[in-house]
Amino acid sequence: MSASTRLAELGVTLPEVVAPLASYVPAVRTGNLVYTSGQLPMEAGSLMGAGKVGADVAPEQAKVMARVCALNALAAVHSLVGIDAVTRVVKVVGFVASAPGFNGQPSVVNGASDLLGEVFGDHGAHARSAVGVSELPLDAPVEVELVVEVG
Repeated sequence: MSASTRLAELGVTLPEVVAPLASYVPAVRTGNLVYTSGQLPMEAGSLMGAGKVGADVAPEQAKVMARVCALNALAAVHSLVGIDAVTRVVKVVGFVASAPGFNGQPSVVNGASDLLGEVFGDHGAHARSAVGVSELPLDAPVEVELVVEVG
């Protein structure tokens, strides 16, 4: 089943590509790989929330934001090669702006990973890093980047 069909079945529409905040492009293809720039939890041009996970932002709220980050990354892929060109998700890197003592980064980044599994099935299984950081652009709680293989 194609990714676009699966997205439709899930009732998910890819958003518009988020405009870069600095000097970079949303996605780059080299050979059969597409790398996305880090994507923030932007909806309709606005950040969904701000602050540190474990203090200002609840982990479950941040997990939802990670899902939105992954959708934004898929939109960047789609704008470059088309979502149906994706043959597998290779790697996910999730950054979580973490309050001192918060160590639930893997659970937060599951928001992105779970979406990719829903869309791509077995081809959505990927290597992953979930990294706690002190700050992210715009005081975002979460940022996600993808590497996907395309046919």
